[in-house]
Amino acid sequence: MIYLAKIVRIETNLDLQTTIILEINTMQAAMLKKVCTLISTFGILLTITSLALGAGDPVAGKEKATACAACHGTDGNSINPEFPKIAGQVPGYIATQLAAYQSGARQSAVMMGLILNLSEQDMQDIDAYYLQNEASKASISESDLAGARRGQEIYRRGLSQYSVPACMACHGPAGDGIPSRYPKVSGQFKEYLVKSLLQFKTGERKSEEMETISFRLTLQQIEDLAVYMQGLD
Repeated sequence: MIYLAKIVRIETNLDLQTTIILEINTMQAAMLKKVCTLISTFGILLTITSLALGAGDPVAGKEKATACAACHGTDGNSINPEFPKIAGQVPGYIATQLAAYQSGARQSAVMMGLILNLSEQDMQDIDAYYLQNEASKASISESDLAGARRGQEIYRRGLSQYSVPACMACHGPAGDGIPSRYPKVSGQFKEYLVKSLLQFKTGERKSEEMETISFRLTLQQIEDLAVYMQGLD
């Protein structure tokens, strides 16, 4: 069972600097304290974001992820905006996406050739390896600030007139995602985010939620969202 802190993100200035305030439901906090006390007797260190990580072995995952380095970087920090950063991704998301490629639910000729023979354990190991790596920092240029401010409005408040929910409802106020369904989007390349949203918009990439939301967004709104998410680092 996973207990998550409720995170409230408050914008403090126009440069998108933020202050994070954590609020934990009283009941969840009490239960979490009991569980942490019990498990700590066995020498297991927990974090507030998750009581349990996946069953993957990051050491084994590093070796199995060798082929991934060409596009995603040795530690999951791609330097090519065509390919996403996957370091520090939420637990379980990478394994889920690898399984989707393998089943054909998600299409990519390049990925299919690489993951065809991976076992479920292999996927969990690779997931665990990238999870432990820290994502590289990102920033946006001064020329992108106006677009980022427009994107911020959509990300945090949505577009009620078009029934577009706030992105932070699923991806979190800080863009850190929610395991394992909703990925971390903060600090991701804006180019990759635009490409992904357009793939959802056209139906090339499947997700009932994202297809519906992206379909209602204009290209300008997608670009504004992407630059804001890249700056959420």
